Amino acid sequence: MILAVLLGLTACSAAPDAPTSPAAPVVENKAKAALSVTPASGEGISPAGPFQVGVTGGSLTAVALTGADGRVVKGELAADRWVATEDLGYDKVYTWSGSAKGEDGAEVPVTGSFRTIKPQRLTSASMNVGDNETYGIAMPIKVTFSAPVQDKAAVQKAMTVKASVPTEGAWAWLSDTEAHWRPREYWKPNTEVSVDVNVYGVSFGGGAYGASDVHVQFKIADRALVVKADTQTHRFVIYRDGVQLHDFPASYGLESDKRRVTRSGTHVVMQKEASRKMSSQVFDYKDVPVTWAVLISNNGEFVHEYADSMWAQGKENISHGCANLSPANAKTFFDLTMIGDPVEVLNSSVQLGPADHDYYDWALDWATWTSKSAVTS
Repeated sequence: MILAVLLGLTACSAAPDAPTSPAAPVVENKAKAALSVTPASGEGISPAGPFQVGVTGGSLTAVALTGADGRVVKGELAADRWVATEDLGYDKVYTWSGSAKGEDGAEVPVTGSFRTIKPQRLTSASMNVGDNETYGIAMPIKVTFSAPVQDKAAVQKAMTVKASVPTEGAWAWLSDTEAHWRPREYWKPNTEVSVDVNVYGVSFGGGAYGASDVHVQFKIADRALVVKADTQTHRFVIYRDGVQLHDFPASYGLESDKRRVTRSGTHVVMQKEASRKMSSQVFDYKDVPVTWAVLISNNGEFVHEYADSMWAQGKENISHGCANLSPANAKTFFDLTMIGDPVEVLNSSVQLGPADHDYYDWALDWATWTSKSAVTS
């Protein structure tokens, strides 16, 4: 009986707990900082950059880019990136320093050294438009370089034009030292324009590099002033925003002498002088005084007053290429016009062209204009 109870107790009792092993520790895989340095090293680096340091798996604690003279390059530091905010100098050595801290707590140094390009020569750029100026609706943008450009495509890619109003336009190389930009059609009034010629550090070919960038912002006038100067009807008609303001009699260049013909095509107002003395070695006159002189082409064509030709104005062409108006009418036009306004000369026997120099831009049709681009779209 006692044995049975004991056996029963044994049969009903729980088995003793099995021995347990200690839990394995949880290991966190914290990342090490990985740096990307641009450029870390090398020769012939463009001083225009970019110069930057990036990090993954951590954060930057300090970054400096220092020249051989000890000057520290300006830059902006964020947790994961440092970017230089200024261009470097030509033919200079720069050294990286600083560090990044990884998620694992380990410090990783920022290191490296490089040298920028040593140009054989520098080429500068200048523009015909001025900062914060206002121009008429035909104003082209002209960039002039101090020496012939061999790699026109590289230079053109570094030049941009932005307009506040959607505007189709294109660059055209009119010579080895000149690139012009114009819209396909006249600018819309009140258009704001910014031009960036970012050629510093850009190869011009033949060992030449850009000397500096050029930036200009300008505005198109709030009105569209257009002149239609018909050499056969001898009229000089002024329109503003499509509405005729004035219809003046005029005398243009003598048609029987090709040298004196007022060129047909869209001219652009380039300069205004209240008084001027006209001279020509070709036609043997010197210091002829005129007033209200408006230059419309670098070939010497002006719109100006000439009281001595009033008998011919509205009847026949007798000038040496200029548009002659009466003193009162010339003053009216002088007061209305501004640099960049178009003067469309019509129906003469000689066309405006390359021999006339600035600005013959509008004498080229759009297909011809775009064919002069160094960059194919």
